[in-house]
Amino acid sequence: MTFLNEVTLRYPDAISFAPGRPYDGFFDTEQIFGYLRGYLDHEEAQGSSPERIRTLMYQYGPVAGQIRDIVADWLRVDEDIDVPPESVVVTVGAQEAMLLVLRALVGGPEDAILVASPCFMGITGAARLLDIPVTPVPEGPDGFRREALEAVIEQERARGRRPRAFYVIPDHSNPSGTTMGLRDRTELLELAARHDLLIVEDSPYRLVSPGPPLPTLKSLDRARRVVHIGSFAKTVFPGARLGFVVADQPVVDDAGRRTLLADELAKIKSMVTVNTPSLSQAVVAGALLAARGRLSELNAKAAVHYDDALRHTLQELEARLPADRRAALGVRWNEPSGGFFLGVRVPFRADNAALVRSAEEFGVIWTPMSYFYPGGELGGDLGGRHGDGPEGGSEGGSEGGGVRELRLSISYVTPSEITEGTARLARFIEAASAPS
Repeated sequence: MTFLNEVTLRYPDAISFAPGRPYDGFFDTEQIFGYLRGYLDHEEAQGSSPERIRTLMYQYGPVAGQIRDIVADWLRVDEDIDVPPESVVVTVGAQEAMLLVLRALVGGPEDAILVASPCFMGITGAARLLDIPVTPVPEGPDGFRREALEAVIEQERARGRRPRAFYVIPDHSNPSGTTMGLRDRTELLELAARHDLLIVEDSPYRLVSPGPPLPTLKSLDRARRVVHIGSFAKTVFPGARLGFVVADQPVVDDAGRRTLLADELAKIKSMVTVNTPSLSQAVVAGALLAARGRLSELNAKAAVHYDDALRHTLQELEARLPADRRAALGVRWNEPSGGFFLGVRVPFRADNAALVRSAEEFGVIWTPMSYFYPGGELGGDLGGRHGDGPEGGSEGGSEGGGVRELRLSISYVTPSEITEGTARLARFIEAASAPS
């Protein structure tokens, strides 16, 4: 992210398909005060005294969160996830939730964490901070593959390691944009039960995508195999930095007492952030209350906006690089059903040097997909020029995963920027694909 920020600052006139942030045209500053007032009124209606409300807002709050009941009600109404509030931990963004879950699940070097590859760099970054190695499970063109996961599980066990959990974004994943089908979801849950594996489900893009979503893995979970991570950054208030984790798995603590995994996460959180800021919780809770637990309805307009942006991007790419030209160049891309991202396969090294050339000479910024492959990050700095490194092999060869792929984000570009940006991108791809 530091490198991408440097590129963006150096080339301010370039159109950027890099940020995965939500479009802020749907947010109104006055809503903050309305949501806050709504939460305070709710607390008063529930019988809280002025002194208690003051304490709720000004003091350190419960480590696991003070709005767990409101989050649990929303999950029940909007996501068909029926869990007690005690199984919810409200976190400082989904990123903290990942850190807590990894720290709780890994007890020693024999424990293995598996991740869909390519995957969100937040999970690999958290694992790196904790000195936890991750084992990639390669996706296919359509995302999750059961046979790939089973092969990696067997491989890890043959090495004397115990696979503890598999991290995946089932809906419109970051970075690839793929969505796991219903059959694959049920097969994954069956596989998890058979192999005594937990599934860490990350779910940030469901409610900003069009149409009825597929059921979450957690809503299908009957054996408490799924730890569900969510975020309100894409749906309610990015700057509030509010996420949550549902961890209703029974565990036995160090004292031999039966408790929930959520309680163990809260113990770790008490040593990390102590508690999640009360103001952030209050504003998000006010939004959930105002929506009567239907964030899907609150975000309906945003979902249409992002869908329009995605379809517009695909249409413009098709116009600039039609099928016969793509075939001649060796270019292809996927067509996600929602979310913020899509992947583009190119015949050249889409590394940092290529990105600098793209920004400097063609005025368009994207994200190298290699950053999202565990162990596949490519080096380079802003001094790099024209991607003159060795061509090497194909994906999965000596170059590492994703070296000939780039990620486009459609969430923070306007229609006119999409039109001009895809034209610039097509010109860059043509130039970078030409024989040297």
